[in-house]
Parts: sequence; C-alpha cells; structure tokens
Amino acid sequence: MVKITGFTSRDVRFPTSLDKTGSDAMNAAGDYSSAYCILYTDSPHAGHGMTFTIGRGNEIVCAAINTLVPLIVGRDLDSLTADWGKTWRYLVSDSQLRWIGPEKGVIHLALGAVVNAIWDLWAKTLDKPVWRVVADMTPEEVVRCIDFRYITDALMPEEAIALLREAETGKKERIEEAERSRAVPAYTTSAGWIGYGEEKMKKLLEESVRKGYRHFKLKVGGSLEDDKRRLRIAREAIGYDQGNALMVDANQIWSVPEAIAHMKELAEFKPWFIEEPTSPDDVLGHAAIREALKNTPHGTIGVATGEMCQNRVMFKQFLQAGALSVLQPDACRVGGVNECLAILLLARKFGVPIVPHSGGVGLPEYTQHLSTIDYVVVSGKKSLLEYVDHLHEHFEHPAAVREGYYVTPMEPGYSVQMKADSMDRFSFPGEEGKSWWRSQEAKSILDGPRVV
Repeated sequence: MVKITGFTSRDVRFPTSLDKTGSDAMNAAGDYSSAYCILYTDSPHAGHGMTFTIGRGNEIVCAAINTLVPLIVGRDLDSLTADWGKTWRYLVSDSQLRWIGPEKGVIHLALGAVVNAIWDLWAKTLDKPVWRVVADMTPEEVVRCIDFRYITDALMPEEAIALLREAETGKKERIEEAERSRAVPAYTTSAGWIGYGEEKMKKLLEESVRKGYRHFKLKVGGSLEDDKRRLRIAREAIGYDQGNALMVDANQIWSVPEAIAHMKELAEFKPWFIEEPTSPDDVLGHAAIREALKNTPHGTIGVATGEMCQNRVMFKQFLQAGALSVLQPDACRVGGVNECLAILLLARKFGVPIVPHSGGVGLPEYTQHLSTIDYVVVSGKKSLLEYVDHLHEHFEHPAAVREGYYVTPMEPGYSVQMKADSMDRFSFPGEEGKSWWRSQEAKSILDGPRVV
C-alpha cells in the first residue's frame, strides 16, 4: 500500500519573453511557466504533475493546487485508482471550490496538475509509462476512469466500451509499433512564432525540412500583408508539391467574419487547417468558419481548436455541431488524464482526428502519452502531434523526435518530472542566489513595461 502523506507546489517560470519563443498574434511575449505539484508518499515514489501557463497568474494556479491536494492527503493510492471515475468526480465536487469553476478556469487548470500527479505516481508504482498503463486496461477498466456526467447525450458508457472493443483488433501490433517509436508522427511549430524575424523563420524551416519533418505550423493574425509574406517564405522553404503540409494558427485574434475573410485571402498557400480562428468558446462561430472555408478556389481549409477549450462538455458541443476538422485537447486545461480519455472517445465516435495541443513547457512530455493512447487504444489511427523544441532539457525524461516520430516514452510515470536544479533556478520569485528571477538579467522583464 502507498499512502499520500504530503505535497508541495512550485511556481516555475522560464523567461521565453526575451527571445519571443511562443509568441503569437494574441500572446506577444509569454514566459513559459509551470504550476507544479509534487505528491509525497510513504514509499520511495513521488507523483509529479504540472499545468502550463505563460507567466503572470501562475501563482494563482499554484494557490488553487494548494486548495485541492488536501482532498487526497492521507489517502491510499489504491483507494483513488480502484474507481478512477468516482475519484475524479470527488475532486471536482467540493461545492465551495466548484463555485469558482465549475470544471473550468483556474480551478480546472489546478485539477489537471493534481490528477496528472496521481497518474504519474500510480504509473511509477506499476513500473510503467502512463500510456502503457492505459494500454494494458480492458475496455471496461478504461471506461471506469471516466466521469460521464454531462456527455451521455453524445456518448454512453456502453457505447464507449463497444468502441474500445472494436479497437482491440490490431492492438497488439500497434503496441509493438509504439515500442519501436513509430506510433506518433510529429509536426513542428518551432519556426513559426510570430515574433521571429523572417530570416530566422526561414532558416529554422529549412533546418526542419532537413530533419525530416513533413508538417509545419506558422502563427498568423498580424496584418494580411505580413501574413502573406511570411507564408510565401514558408512555402518557398517547404515547397508546395513535396508532400509537405502547412498549418496556420491565429490564437483567437479574429471575429468570425474577419476569420473567414482573412483565411480566404490566405487560401493560395493551401493551409491544411486554421487553428483557433476566433473565441475558443464560440461553437457556432467555428461551425460557420468551417462551412465558409469548405470550398475555397484553392481547396478546403479545415478548422481546429482545443488548447483553450475548458472541458469535455465544450468538446462535446464542438463535435455535435460539426464545427471541427481537427480536435486539439490540452493535457492541462482539462482535468487531467481522465477527462482526456473522455475527449478521445468523443472524437472517436464523431470521426474527428486528435492532434493535441503541445506548444508549451512540459506539454510534449505529457501529450506523447495521450497521442500514443489514442493510436493504440482508442482510434487505431495515426494522427499527428505538435513538437516544440524548447525547454526539454529541464526534464528528467525529455520528449524527443527521431526520424519524424516521437520517441515513445518507456520510463515509468507521466514524463513531466522536472530536474530539481531547474525548479530551483527558475522558481518565481525564487531565492536570492539561486533563482534566475533574482538576477540582474531578470530586471528587464520584472521592471519593464507589461507586454499585453
């Protein structure tokens, strides 16, 4: 028996605003950050979970983590994992905490960190990576991980079991593919940040082509002239007819009419999809954009969203409305692995491919497990997964891409255990003499004007 005996949260921030890594039309200068949760036990194992933010407000998520974890301190791990769906509902049912959600916003971001820390701990005690924990479950065990409240009008537990049973065909072979690191093809956003100069963007795209990438994503949402110029440079670097795909991401900058008009102007560059063209809560707006972009003179442009989508209920509605061509859940914003399983199954039922949001510190480490679960256990179909080549060196078991595929994680856990030195060095506000945020170099961020 393993008992959870205590916890700590850490506010960890990396100064990516200095070089504009992560910049887009809506978020000009973020500092990639982790609201981090560590669960301590009476065993040699600890559970590590985190939620991704981009700087200010990370301390608020840490405060929310501190309010949630006492719900499980003193509990035996087995009592939490024996009926995961019941545990998940218990964690979202504190009525006073639920009032500041429910199941969305800061409290749900914090829940993702806590739930994922439990999964990390559990997988370590089982000596398996999280994806393999799920792959070794029966369909009934997978379904018991999910709280079906609010989604049974779209997916019943019995339907979910039937879908998982269908996917059992070929599962053994798909596990073997995963073990050979051939389960999750990668695409790159590393060249496409909107704050990068054109020469830097071109150089990084050409390097990505040489590394074997076939799918590339660029940020858009500046002026139409700037977007056209950048996409023209991108197409010159990756080609039009070499089988290389281009995706674009507006990060919610447009209204619905603006999104339609802007993307019709960019259709000549043949983007596969436009990501987050408008408000992440606007289900019918996304549906209207998808309908309007079905038949441009240069072909169909799909519509994708999900990184700011707050829970399984919103994803259910996007799918019911036929609003998405690609579904992009975030491993942190929704309430951890359990809710992600619900979303993967909803996408399977509606026949929409899963391409998780993975552009942030720790996200590739998480989402490589989710995409592997989707391929091996849920859909049986290969999709794509974003890879951003930043900050992996701070993790004990960093995500990596080889020959165009994610290297399947084989170490026990959920892969987000951060190096202790990195946590100390980038803790905010941090200790004098230890934290970068106490250095002279940090003053350019701390004392400078806020970038909004």
